[in-house]
Amino acid sequence: MSCEATTIAIVKNTGHRMTPQRLLILSAIRHANGHVTVSQIGSRVRESYPTIDVSTVYRNLTTLRDLRLVSETRIDGGESQYEWIDQDKHHHIICRNCSAIVQIDDTYLESLAQSLMKDYDFTLDTDHFTIHGVCATCLK
Repeated sequence: MSCEATTIAIVKNTGHRMTPQRLLILSAIRHANGHVTVSQIGSRVRESYPTIDVSTVYRNLTTLRDLRLVSETRIDGGESQYEWIDQDKHHHIICRNCSAIVQIDDTYLESLAQSLMKDYDFTLDTDHFTIHGVCATCLK
């Protein structure tokens, strides 16, 4: 199955329609290397759909985030960045001094999720998790 067909099937399985705009937005995110901003997504989509409005991009991103198809990360209060959530979950640690971002494996949060469930009967949403702190370089 092609990447486009897979994307369409994923959205339709959530009960939502796959509009041309939504497909282009998802494609821009899915084929990006890492995180992309709304302006980057809009620029990419406008190559094929020049009349798309930024409000359409924002509305679709909100829907796709709520469906847990994309993650939203805001670094240092800056512009939100979006990333496709694939089968290999990962998370980020972000330095609050230099804004360095390191991708970490989902296994780091497994024990935390298990402890929260055991101790508090609380299910941790680990689709995308961002931890802020200070990196080794900035500590020196």
